[in-house]
Amino acid sequence: MKAHISNKLYFNMYQTITKIARTFFSNAQIYKYGFNWSPMYRRTTAKVTEVSNDLLYVKIKIPLSYKNKNFVGTIFGGSLFSATDPLYMIQLINILGKDYVVWDKAATIKYKKPARSTVYCEFIFKNDEIKNIKSVVAEHGEFNLIKNTNITDKNGVVISELSKTIYVANKSFYKEKLKLRRNK
Repeated sequence: MKAHISNKLYFNMYQTITKIARTFFSNAQIYKYGFNWSPMYRRTTAKVTEVSNDLLYVKIKIPLSYKNKNFVGTIFGGSLFSATDPLYMIQLINILGKDYVVWDKAATIKYKKPARSTVYCEFIFKNDEIKNIKSVVAEHGEFNLIKNTNITDKNGVVISELSKTIYVANKSFYKEKLKLRRNK
C-alpha cells in the first residue's frame, strides 16, 4: 500500500511540475529539459538534444563515458536500451493528450556493432500516423503500435536496431477494461 501511494505521489509531482512549467515554457522545452534534468533519465547518460515544437521529432545523443563504458571499452548495451526506453511513450502521452492511456508494452534491441563513440537516436511520428492511431483507437478502443528506430554513430552507421510496442487506449475504454479485469 505504501509503495502505491509513493508512486502516485511521484506521478502527481511530475504532472504538477509540468503544469506549472507550461506557464513559462513550451511543451518542447519542457520535454527536452524535463528529460535532461530528470534523475531517472540522467542516469542513462543520454541527453535529449532536439525536440520539435509539435513533439513529433526527438533526437538524443548517448556519449561514451566512464559512466556507461563496459569491460571492453564500448557503450554498455543496457545504457543504449535504457536511454531509448521512455521516449516514444512520453512523446505520445504529450501528443495525444489526456483522453488517452499510453504504456510501453514491449521492446527489443538488436546490437549490430559496438558503440565506440557517441551515438544518436531519433524518435519520429508523422501527422498521418497520429491520425491513424486516433482513428484505430476510436474504432477499437485500444491499439498496439510498433515503432522501429536505429541507434547510429555520427556517420549514420547502425549500432543497434530498436523495436518498441506501445499500447494506446481511449481512457474510458481502458478504465472499463480494468474494471472488468478486477471483477474476474
